Amino acid sequence: MTKIVLVGAGSLQFGTGMLGDIFTSSVLKGAEIVLNDINEAAALRTLKAAQDFVADNNLDFTISVDSDLRNGLKDADFVVISIEVGDRFALWDMDWRIPQQYGIGQVYGENGGPGGLFHSLRIIPPILEICQKVADVAPNATVFNYSNPMSRICTTVHRKFPDLKFIGMCHEIASLERHLPPMLEQPRANIKYRAAGLNHFSVLTDVTYVDTGADAYPDVRARSEDYFSQMPGYSEILAASRKTGKAVDTEGWMDIDLSNITDVRPWSDRWLFRDILERFGYLPITYDSHFGEYIQWAHDASDHRGILDFYTYYRNYLGKVTPTIKTELHERVVPIIDGILTNSGYEEAAVNIPNKGYIKDLPDWIAVEVPAIVTANGVAGIKMNLPHGIKGLLTNQIGIHDMTAEAILHKSRDLVVQALLVDPIVTISKGIPELVDNMIAEQSPWLDYLK
Repeated sequence: MTKIVLVGAGSLQFGTGMLGDIFTSSVLKGAEIVLNDINEAAALRTLKAAQDFVADNNLDFTISVDSDLRNGLKDADFVVISIEVGDRFALWDMDWRIPQQYGIGQVYGENGGPGGLFHSLRIIPPILEICQKVADVAPNATVFNYSNPMSRICTTVHRKFPDLKFIGMCHEIASLERHLPPMLEQPRANIKYRAAGLNHFSVLTDVTYVDTGADAYPDVRARSEDYFSQMPGYSEILAASRKTGKAVDTEGWMDIDLSNITDVRPWSDRWLFRDILERFGYLPITYDSHFGEYIQWAHDASDHRGILDFYTYYRNYLGKVTPTIKTELHERVVPIIDGILTNSGYEEAAVNIPNKGYIKDLPDWIAVEVPAIVTANGVAGIKMNLPHGIKGLLTNQIGIHDMTAEAILHKSRDLVVQALLVDPIVTISKGIPELVDNMIAEQSPWLDYLK
């Protein structure tokens, strides 16, 4: 019997969503699922919803709550982590706002730049604690992480626990699943694509038509302007939700119906996206609200209205929508678990794992996002060829990823200062120590370990 532990299962969005994914799998029939959360009441709420769904649909799963993670991890085969600390949006706002007050322009502040650093400093220590328990109790378990900042989390975890089977997962690759078929006017089954880079900083590397083997990238480049320039962005989605009172679920792998939105600002949300495509010749897999976090000149090239509207919509969506369990596949963890258990050998579109030569010119220790082959041995990354310009953008992140991990593992305030000073987003120096001290004070107790 397969045992799966969901850490952070008190989140209705994560807990119910992941349970719905698991319930779609015939391979996992009969599995034991353990829900864990620091908020036991929240975990029990998810448990009630799960037990009712299992009973109503006559499903064969055993589900329980165990607030003692060490106990819950006994004999675990798979662990899925999705956690945050504190007031998510209040801290996120600090990550974005306070560095700007010191003169550092950043477009977003969740995964890259100074905001991404402080997010990392908060979230990685508790994830390391979880991983320590896995290493102690279930060292052979495969661990999947959904928390951000993905690449910094994965890089630091693998530096601390090099033998742990720790895989980062993200649904940003779903953008290609949604956009390529209508853009190319082809069924999904006739399109083969690959993408690579760092999480939230990846590009479409190649795309072909399955029936002919022909290169489809010229068609992508030729059709992108007509397709994306008229596509609604978050400014339009926010306006529509305010008008109708209904939210659009923009997460996961499902198609999104935006046909009711007709009034669109050209390239809404996608100004930087357009610049990357035009100047580097490659299609980013995510919009500039994330992509721009890693590029020094992105502040000058981004649609800031769209970014602010994204933040407003995302905050309001999470605050008002109560997810329910549906037997619909939203994330990619379950197909990977199925692939490991059946030794399928299928190609997964994107995983975050140590580089190990998958992207040339990046160090082996940095966590990269690449496609992978899934077998009984786990996931094995596929070597990818990236153009020099894109690799140039990626190599700018080597120092900040290295220093983020070192600052956390050594619990060093001085290394945090150095981490900021090697970040290409940071263009000042005098105020950096004060900024660090300010953030440590503002984000107590999560940053109190920094000395």
